[in-house]
Amino acid sequence: MRDDIAWPPQWPRRFDVEFGAPRAGRYRETAEDFDVEECLGFEPEGQGEHLWLWIEKRDATTAMVARELARLCDVGQRDIGYAGMKDRFAVTRQWFSVHLPGREAPEGLVEALQARGMRAERLDRHPRKLKRGVHRGNRFRLRLSGDVTLDESLEQRWHTLLTKGVPNYFGPQRFGPDGRNLVRARDVLDRGWRKRDDRDGMLLSTARSYLFNAQLAERLARGLWDEVLEGDVMMLEGTHSLFQAEADDGCLRQRLVGGDIHPTAVLWGQGGTRAAARALQLEQDVLARNPGLCQGLEKAGAKAARRALRVIPGEASLERGDGEIWLSFALPSGAYATAVLRELMTHPSLEFRPDSVRRQGEEK
Repeated sequence: MRDDIAWPPQWPRRFDVEFGAPRAGRYRETAEDFDVEECLGFEPEGQGEHLWLWIEKRDATTAMVARELARLCDVGQRDIGYAGMKDRFAVTRQWFSVHLPGREAPEGLVEALQARGMRAERLDRHPRKLKRGVHRGNRFRLRLSGDVTLDESLEQRWHTLLTKGVPNYFGPQRFGPDGRNLVRARDVLDRGWRKRDDRDGMLLSTARSYLFNAQLAERLARGLWDEVLEGDVMMLEGTHSLFQAEADDGCLRQRLVGGDIHPTAVLWGQGGTRAAARALQLEQDVLARNPGLCQGLEKAGAKAARRALRVIPGEASLERGDGEIWLSFALPSGAYATAVLRELMTHPSLEFRPDSVRRQGEEK
């Protein structure tokens, strides 16, 4: 039997109980309203087989830039590296690498990229290819407009989330328009995942993201998303170091409030979960609702991992203007700016639509 992946129309927000539902707002009305800068955390060494390019792009996906670089440098797609995927309708800056052993950058490369709306602001060399997920995080500067600018509770929401954090949901974009990526993931896992059906592993990631969000939503609904449960697997802030919580003697709670540690949920795969006791039971309650996705991920060879249930924005500021608000903040790699925006305002693109997912699946 196929999993029923329908869900209530909206996974819960963190601050609705405390402040009520936020007002509607607008964002990303122009590319310049959504500015993203990758924070790599280290510098290229200045020598090596790989050409690294710091590229600013508009109205282009990261994959589009990678394909253009491969074409202009006459190399295969596997010779291109980047740390993370950046939004298309935005102004973004990030590093790319091109494997060019014994070769200089092609003549006219910078000009050719410029003609395609991609500005290479810096070229350097490094011994290794840029790998996915190696960056420290991203820095955002976002413009909001609409009724949200009149929300008297906005500053209070903002300051609260800077100390208590926000639910670390995978954003709606992970599931595709109307959840089509999730439906595709379910179909592929039902018949048996094959690399040729999902070369980049996107569908495996979609299924794991859905199961993670479901666990996070359950803990939010129970008021346990930022509590230490017996058997919880905790993650240290700023690292991926994990340890298991036993009975809380007050010390763990103090560290949690201080933002030093975060509870986690499982990204399902082979190896299962490291949780125990009450935390394990909660995970099992949620995962049991989607046995097909879980079994399909195991058969596909996905390796289990953990992800923090909350994220605390850093380097943050809020500036009010004439009918607009500018937000600036930094997030670690893997965290979504939409998770922050969703706690401050309502907008159709910030909501999950699992009811649409059900309809999409039934049409197949």
